[in-house]
Amino acid sequence: MHAQEHRLDALANNLANVDTAAYKRDQSVHKAFPELLIRRMSDDGVQRVPFMRPIGSVDTAPVVGRLGTGVEQNEVYTIYSQGSLKSSSNDFDLALNGPGFFVVETPYGERLTRNGSFMIGQEGILLTQEGFPVLGENGPIELKLNNFRVEKDGRIFHNPRYADDPNRLVTMRENEWEEMEELDQLRLVDVRRPRHLRKQGGSLYNSTWESGDPQRLEGDARPQVLQGYIETSNVNPVTEMVEMIAVNRAYESNQKVIDAQDQSTGKLLNEALRM
Repeated sequence: MHAQEHRLDALANNLANVDTAAYKRDQSVHKAFPELLIRRMSDDGVQRVPFMRPIGSVDTAPVVGRLGTGVEQNEVYTIYSQGSLKSSSNDFDLALNGPGFFVVETPYGERLTRNGSFMIGQEGILLTQEGFPVLGENGPIELKLNNFRVEKDGRIFHNPRYADDPNRLVTMRENEWEEMEELDQLRLVDVRRPRHLRKQGGSLYNSTWESGDPQRLEGDARPQVLQGYIETSNVNPVTEMVEMIAVNRAYESNQKVIDAQDQSTGKLLNEALRM
C-alpha cells in the first residue's frame, strides 16, 4: 500500500504540471523484497542412496514454494522524452529540439533547465520567469533591446543601430537584418545520465554524482534552438489518469487482503482461546 501511495504521488505531480512548459514526467519504480522460500517442516526432503559406492543424496522436492514478502519504492526517475513544440509568437520564448539543457545562474550556483519561457529584465538581461539570468558562452546574455534574433545553433544577433534606445519597440525590415551583429551564443549542456539529475523546483535541475557534470555541447551535438516556440510537457493526461485508476484499484485490493488476513487471525485466536 505504501508503494501505491508513492506511485499516486508521482502521478498527481505529473497531472499538476501538465501545462508547465518543458516539464518532464516522473516515474515511480518499485522493487520486490527478497522472496521467502517455504520448505516442509516434518521432512528434510533428503533421500539417502545406500549403494556400495555412495553417490550422495537426492532431493525429493523439499521446497513447497516461494512467498512474496512485498515491495518497496526503489526510485523516482524522470523521463526526458521530447515534448511537442508549440508556437507562441513571443521572441523571448526559446525551445530546444533535441537532448540538452539551458544553463541559468542562481544564488546556489548554475542550474539546468529545459523551460525556455524567458523574459527581459530591467537591466536588459535575459531572465527566466523566476528572475535567474540565462547564461551564454560569455556569461549572462545582455540584450538591452528587443530587436534580436536567435539562430538554430543558439547564436544571438542584434542590430546595433538601435542600441541607444533599448526601450524602443522595433519592427525590423528585411534590409536591416543584414546589419545584425553577433552578441553571444547560448550555452547548451548535457550530462551522461540525465535520469539521475535532481529536480530543484521551478523547472530547474541540479547535477549529481550519478548524472555526471554538465558538458558543453558543440557542433552537431547541440540541439536546435527555435525562437518563438515553447516545448510543452511530455505528460499524457489520459495515460496518467488510466494509471491513477489502476493505482487506486491496486490499493483497494491490498487493503482487502489485509482486512481478510486480520479477520482470519482474529478468528483463529478466538477459537484457540476457547479451546
